[in-house]
Amino acid sequence: MSSDIRVWGYLREYTQEKEDIMRAVESVFQSGMLILGENVKAFEQEYASYCGVAYGIGCDNGTNAISLALHAVGIKPGDEVITVSNTAIPTVSAIISAGAKPVFVDIDPSTYLMDVSKIEEAITSRTRAIIPVHLFGQCVDMDVINDIASRHNLFVIEDCAQAHGATYKGKKAGAMSHISTTSFYPTKVLGAYGDGGMMLANSGEYDAKLRRLRFYGAEQTYYAIEHGYNSRLDEVQAAILRTKLQRIEQYIERRREIAQMYNTLLAETSLSLPVETGNGRHVYYLYVVRHSNRDAIISKLREKGIFLNISYPTPIHLMEAYKHLGGGEDSLPNTECAAREIFSLPMFPSLTNEEVERVVAALKEVL
Repeated sequence: MSSDIRVWGYLREYTQEKEDIMRAVESVFQSGMLILGENVKAFEQEYASYCGVAYGIGCDNGTNAISLALHAVGIKPGDEVITVSNTAIPTVSAIISAGAKPVFVDIDPSTYLMDVSKIEEAITSRTRAIIPVHLFGQCVDMDVINDIASRHNLFVIEDCAQAHGATYKGKKAGAMSHISTTSFYPTKVLGAYGDGGMMLANSGEYDAKLRRLRFYGAEQTYYAIEHGYNSRLDEVQAAILRTKLQRIEQYIERRREIAQMYNTLLAETSLSLPVETGNGRHVYYLYVVRHSNRDAIISKLREKGIFLNISYPTPIHLMEAYKHLGGGEDSLPNTECAAREIFSLPMFPSLTNEEVERVVAALKEVL
């Protein structure tokens, strides 16, 4: 029997890149500098340059990247931040950790991205920021968001955790807001071998502020200028990410090749396939399809050794931890409907063409 196919895996990539990865790790151990050393500094510069932004500030994870960004723009308790419920929990938990209240708007049912036409009706006198989530690998319509933000004097913080290398009208995800944030969690397009995150900005003031916030509010050891946090990017992860950043375009090209295979081979099925906005490059962090009989499909494919994933089965506004935010069932109809029907097919660069064909064959048999 063929081996199982998972929605994601890193072991083949590690085998292929092991020599470079271990050389990077060894260089850190031999350097005598394990925290905020030369690798963090270099990776911050290299990733910022890749995104077309002046400053990169590494931190410990993508969740804290959002919280620190909100602190940096002056978000305070009682402030409201507009975002979506169709996202990973960290987007919302970070807003709450910063002391603010998340306010949800619905999604576009075809792309699953924030429905920008819903933003203005969600703005109140307490609204201070918008966090668009560049979900599944493509960007939200940032022209509209930035126009709304400008007219209402709001901050914009892009959540780019799922969109490394994605573009919108020629600009990279992360280059279109006051501060942007990302995660280097292992599954990401650019993934570490542990946790990691970064904040990007074009303002020297934000750069200095974020560097203080991630390091106890200090600019020098043992002296805090303001209240801060312990939220540093690890030197080992930075060294690994530097090696992987050199291959990011290869990763993206392969993801897009796999997506095109799925598009072609599944075109005549009853699945709803991903829709590209046409505004830029989709990097296919996830290949998300939709079907009204999703749960049965996933169960039957599991029996065939193919393990799929749902991103995300429960909208955040319906989770026990966040029901107090209001809205409740039926408040975000497109978000809630999608949560009942969407699921992700295997997608990672070392997935083989034969495995893609096996996934497709199994899906067609089940459908």
